[in-house]
Amino acid sequence: MPDASRLILASGSAARRMLLEAAGLIFDVIPANIDEAAIRDAIVESTASVEGVDVASVLAAEKARLVSEAHPSALVIGADQVLTLGGKFFSKAENLAEAREILSMLRGRTHELVSAVALARNGEVHWQTSATAEMTMRTFSDEFLGCYLEKMGERALQVVGCYEIEGPGVQLFEDIDGDHFTILGIPLLELLARLRHEGMVTA
Repeated sequence: MPDASRLILASGSAARRMLLEAAGLIFDVIPANIDEAAIRDAIVESTASVEGVDVASVLAAEKARLVSEAHPSALVIGADQVLTLGGKFFSKAENLAEAREILSMLRGRTHELVSAVALARNGEVHWQTSATAEMTMRTFSDEFLGCYLEKMGERALQVVGCYEIEGPGVQLFEDIDGDHFTILGIPLLELLARLRHEGMVTA
């Protein structure tokens, strides 16, 4: 494939890869090696009132830019997802005990799930967008939470919020206001429209 028509996904997310493959895109996967937590913390510390969209957008752009520097002629897709509740940013849980703690904090409340995507070529980001979903968890019992984490196991540690909406995680919710693709990690329709504009897919 000529470099100019090469598409790269700068993310190791299985969900994002699945969405792009299902949409019929042909691309390589080269995850960006960045310290997401350090970048997020630096943004939060340097800004008085930072929003989830700010963090997700910076991380998505940085992933695209970094991989684009190594593959300058290709078009690189960077994407990131951030979960916030009451000004607090949540990361992936490191163990099941932490997953239980996170889900207990989210229980019965509405959190925001922000997904951002960016495109870069020649080491420069030239397009990006984001979308937000509002996710309201029901007031589930401790017994249900224990059964859920037992069923999910290590999979709960692979996603922010410790849930997969396309799996058992949907039982955690009583209301969802947002695009399905945004919840899974990428504003897909907006990205596809831009790729058509770029001539990377048939219009």
